[in-house]
Amino acid sequence: MSWKRGEREACWAGAAQDWDIIIIGGGIMGAGILREAARCGLKVLLLEQNDFASGTSSRSSKLVHGGLRYLKTGQWQLTLESVRERERLLREGAGLVEPLGFILPVYEQQRPPGWMMRAGLLAYDLMARRLQHRALDVTELLMLAPRIREHGLTGGYLYPDAQTDDARLTLRVIQEALAEGPQVSAVNYARVESLLRERGRVCGVRVRDCSGKERTAELRAGLVINASGSWADLVRKQIGAQARLRPLRGSHLVFPYHCLPVAQAVSLFHPRDRRPVFIFPWEGAIIVGTTDLDHAEDLNQDPVMSGQEAQYLMQAVHHQFPSLDIKLEQAVASYCGVRPVIAGGNADPSKESRDFALWEEEGLLTITGGKLTTFRATALQ
Repeated sequence: MSWKRGEREACWAGAAQDWDIIIIGGGIMGAGILREAARCGLKVLLLEQNDFASGTSSRSSKLVHGGLRYLKTGQWQLTLESVRERERLLREGAGLVEPLGFILPVYEQQRPPGWMMRAGLLAYDLMARRLQHRALDVTELLMLAPRIREHGLTGGYLYPDAQTDDARLTLRVIQEALAEGPQVSAVNYARVESLLRERGRVCGVRVRDCSGKERTAELRAGLVINASGSWADLVRKQIGAQARLRPLRGSHLVFPYHCLPVAQAVSLFHPRDRRPVFIFPWEGAIIVGTTDLDHAEDLNQDPVMSGQEAQYLMQAVHHQFPSLDIKLEQAVASYCGVRPVIAGGNADPSKESRDFALWEEEGLLTITGGKLTTFRATALQ
């Protein structure tokens, strides 16, 4: 976020007042809550310990999608809400949220079979209230995704989803909130060090300026909202709450376009565990992702892709595009995001629900989980 000269100082100086709401966390969820509260005319302050969108909200798969794979696990309501929110973002965020076609190839004796994938796509279309997918024969599919594995290929499907620059989307939402008036403020590099409590309930925060100036402030609010994503349990720990999150790392490889020339996204099932993996164009490059592993490292350290994750993604690339003979050394970058997933006790991380949770504990309102696509609906709730 760019500031005019003196604007950040003015925000910091003006923070020492009573607020209706203080939001901890400047990712997409915190930004969404800031905007919804601002539109209600509330005095609301957002505090972010680093830069806005510096965590998972700039390290996602860049996809605004309904979550076709969630139908397989019975998460119909989540998929329905995601599809509706995708359509809304495409309307309201044109130029920032753009359509992206997805190719779903079908092979002989594939699991899940082609008829099941078509049933899922029909349900997907019903949720969007219009017929969007279409069947592809082998010739059409090879025209859209040349060099794809041909052995056993019987055809496939083309269906629409969308993509965005996740960091820019977060900044756009914060800017829309600030445009509502002087009762709205957002300050980055402002770390919440502790929660303030009165009569056993949270009533504010103690915040430190991390921009290089040694200063702290105690700020009070009628409600403190913990929207810190994967850090949510660390905030909740201050009131003695038990951990409820299962941080999961999603890693991605980035290749030059000439290495993997696909004009549409290609959705495939990983040959090892049948997890869905995407290969798609973004900003002149190609992204391959994602993994889904428990992340036990320090959340304040940037997550790093492991060698096993890199090999996992390369196995998917070689399986789907065997004739290209792509090497890991051709990747120009990698990045990882840590998802704040609610722990459900599943042995397989991919089977944990991607829905959000809302907890009120001793005056602290925590909102976590959820998806980039559904941030507006979640923030409104």
